[in-house]
Amino acid sequence: MTHSAIGMGQERIRRLNPPTPPCQGGARWSPPQIRGGWEGLAAFVCILLTLLIANPLHAKEAAPLAQDEAAEKRLNAISSELRCLVCQNESLAGSNAELAHDLRREIRTMIQEGKSDGEIMDFMVSRYGDFVRYRPPLKGTTLLLWFGPALLFAGGLGGLFLFLRRRSRAIADVPLSDAEQRQAEQLLHSDEPKP
Repeated sequence: MTHSAIGMGQERIRRLNPPTPPCQGGARWSPPQIRGGWEGLAAFVCILLTLLIANPLHAKEAAPLAQDEAAEKRLNAISSELRCLVCQNESLAGSNAELAHDLRREIRTMIQEGKSDGEIMDFMVSRYGDFVRYRPPLKGTTLLLWFGPALLFAGGLGGLFLFLRRRSRAIADVPLSDAEQRQAEQLLHSDEPKP
């Protein structure tokens, strides 16, 4: 390239992007020039097609965790009945806590050893207590778990009823005295338009 070609290129750039006058000690910001016409449309279509084609390439089939599909179904059924001891509001099947991974691995090992679902649940309850089950059995030690919320709700409703009843008795209708009655009538009639 010759110097004249470079000079013509610089001249073209100056014509397309004229220098902005300084304002209050600095140069004024101007937005970048956006290509228009067919070039801009072609660039947009290329980017759109790239995104549409590349997105499905990342999707793949989930690999099974166990070779035996029946064992994996049993694992999911058992772990969905157990509570994650770290999260406490999530089942063992849905939790990503490290303890949940360890407990699922333990359950998988017990399934491969040939233990029944009841034996696995009994092992977990003996190790972690009835709290580990989402639906603990109805027995003396779990009565509060089963009926505690209903008792608290009934107690709250009873307390509210008593409070409102005492309050309505405390607010008694007291008749107005003669002076108060005259003042009330005077106030009511003062707003009437005079003929």
